[in-house]
This record gives sequence, C-alpha cells and structure tokens, in this order.
Amino acid sequence: MSSFRLLLPRVLAPLTLFMACMGVAHADNNGTSSVALPDKYKLECAACHTPYQPGMLPAASWRRIMTGLGKHYGTDASLDAASLREIGAWLQAHAGTYKRVSQEPPQDRITQSAWFLRKHNAREVAPEVWKRASVGSASNCVACHANAATGSFSERDIKIPR
Repeated sequence: MSSFRLLLPRVLAPLTLFMACMGVAHADNNGTSSVALPDKYKLECAACHTPYQPGMLPAASWRRIMTGLGKHYGTDASLDAASLREIGAWLQAHAGTYKRVSQEPPQDRITQSAWFLRKHNAREVAPEVWKRASVGSASNCVACHANAATGSFSERDIKIPR
C-alpha cells in the first residue's frame, strides 16, 4: 500500500499537466477539434461570417482560400500582407488532418464537405430550414449551433429556429 502512495504523485502530476494543456484544444461530441481563435482571425474573418474552426478544412483548402481573398466567395476580403501571413500560418498549423476532413470539398466550402453533408442530410435538417430568414444558409452555423463561435457543435446545444 505504501508503494502505491509513492507512485500516485508520479502518475497524477503528469496526468494533471496533460489535462490542463488539453484545455487549449478539445473535441466536442461531434468530433470537431476546436482551438482558441486568435484576435486577428476574429477581427478579420469573424466580422463577416461564423468564425469557422480551422480543423473543418484541410490545409490545402485553407491555402487556396487565403490566396483567393480578392474573390472570396463573391466578396473582396483582401488583407494586408502581415495579416495574411499571420492568419494563413495559424490556419495551416490547425487545419484538419483527420480522416473526416482529409478530402478537399468542392470549391473549398465547408458546407460541401462529405462530413457536413452527412451530418446535415434531409432526415436531420429539412430542406426548407435552410430557406428560413432566421437561418439564411447552411454556412450560418450560429443560427442553429448556439456555441459555434467557440467551436462547439454539440448536438445537445442545437436549436433550429422557426
């Protein structure tokens, strides 16, 4: 019993440190990995749309998005060179690498990725939901996912607006 007491702090200290570090990035029950969003990203990108988690797309998709900001889905979202480098490097460092996002979706759209379409199929989300003024489009995550801005897409928190 006394050897167990001596071993316990040796096991608990590294485990506690590991758990504290995991607070920086975590996965919700939907399998999406979330990271804290840098202020520059929130200022530049989340000013116009949901602050998408970088793990939702593979690195190649983020690279194309960042090099095409002059024509960003029909809008000029150009950035100064320093912001472009900073945000681009962050997106690359935290891009999705797991199987679910390894395939680049058509037009690098999260809403066209296989995992998104599987989660938002017609049985789960009726087609007329996307047309509601309160939703607007599939890219407006925060319409139904109250905690989307923090990277949480837990099914417990889904509230489809009328």
